[in-house]
Amino acid sequence: MQVYYGGIAMSKLRERMIRDMQLRRLSEKTQESYVHGVKSLAKHYMLSPDQLSDHQVQDFILHLLNERQLAWSTCNTYLAGMQFFYGTTLGRASTCLALPPRRKDQRLPEILSSEELTRLFGATTNVKHRVLLMTTYSCGLRSGEVRHLKVADIDSDRMTLHIRQAKGRKDRYVTISPRLLQELRAYWNACRPRGYLFPGQAPDRPMPRDTPLRIYKRTAYKADIRKAGGIHALRHSYATHMLEAGVDLRTLQVLMGHHSILTTQRYLRVTRKNLGAPDRPLDLLAIAAQKQAPPA
Repeated sequence: MQVYYGGIAMSKLRERMIRDMQLRRLSEKTQESYVHGVKSLAKHYMLSPDQLSDHQVQDFILHLLNERQLAWSTCNTYLAGMQFFYGTTLGRASTCLALPPRRKDQRLPEILSSEELTRLFGATTNVKHRVLLMTTYSCGLRSGEVRHLKVADIDSDRMTLHIRQAKGRKDRYVTISPRLLQELRAYWNACRPRGYLFPGQAPDRPMPRDTPLRIYKRTAYKADIRKAGGIHALRHSYATHMLEAGVDLRTLQVLMGHHSILTTQRYLRVTRKNLGAPDRPLDLLAIAAQKQAPPA
């Protein structure tokens, strides 16, 4: 990779890395993230990454953690890109061994209440933005999944939405509620999308990757929602509310498109049904006092 002031030039090394990722069928998003990690490393030292030592790579990771104070998840993404570049593209196994995976913080997601969701959906007059947010929540979608939805993916007869080639290159179906179908029809009548359901400026292309997040952040600010998290909070809220409505864990795993049910189980830690079980201690004290009180 050739380095110059202002960015990284396309080079044979980058082409080799992209080719290696395509051969292993890594997703487009993963490819972008991996290339970005290696480009950041090269830009930090202003050297081609194949000229860097293991010690320099480790120092860069410490720079991300200690000086830039990036989240563990972000550092893990950088690490994965560097591990792939050095281990697969360059065949430098020693570098891979010197970059162990980082432990992620176990943080519970913040869940939006029904009142907050109502405020969110009512905070924008842009029908496209409102229906995008509604669809993301109502179907529990990832940002990339809602970006790549097409009009043809809606089956109004079966009341389903076809999610194609999502995370792990897997298809799945999710159910559409009558209200969402009504909102989708009103949106289609107003905007007449043809290919992609929520296209970008070019009607034959999906919206840019960060656009759903910007839409959510801007709308959440208008709705006076200050809870942490981006548009993925809608997916977290969907999963939690489905459990609270009585949907079993296995069904939710399928609807969410989770590879492992352990990923789905974490929502048991935030659902109100489990937060209130068995019984709250102070309430138990009050109940016990009532039982022990002599009859009047």
